[in-house]
Amino acid sequence: MAKEIKKLNELFHDTLMDVYFAENKIVEVLPKMQEAAKSSQLKGAFEKHLAETKVHVTRLEEVFAIIGKEPAKKTCPAILGITDEGAEIMEEYEGSPALDAGLLSAAQAVEHYEMSRYGTLRTWALELGLTDAAGLLQTTLDEEQATDLALTSIATSVVNQNAE
Repeated sequence: MAKEIKKLNELFHDTLMDVYFAENKIVEVLPKMQEAAKSSQLKGAFEKHLAETKVHVTRLEEVFAIIGKEPAKKTCPAILGITDEGAEIMEEYEGSPALDAGLLSAAQAVEHYEMSRYGTLRTWALELGLTDAAGLLQTTLDEEQATDLALTSIATSVVNQNAE
């Protein structure tokens, strides 16, 4: 029996389900990170990004609608690994001055994963002629990049010095 030849539209859908799973996982994990953080700036950044992430989930649902598919999640081992590392940091560094630096590094690992996924999805959407989807994905990519820059600023201005 010949294996079915899959095309870019199927890869786009698979990756969309993957990032939908990831964003929903982030909505679940961010409150725990916010609670664990000691720096008020970091707590605020996590709170802001939680609100943004909920919007990201809604935008992804709009992309599913554009391609005529129901929103669905596909387990994302990458985000599970990254969030497991964050949980491990919270446990191992609880009460430590380095806790916030560890939380921040875990958050940036999430951001970098998301930026790679949204950049790829945006490019594929353009290739597939899905300009409305590409616009939505670009908006989210821009927000993820802004969050990454904000986290870097918090790291260099406050958190890393407190960790020393």
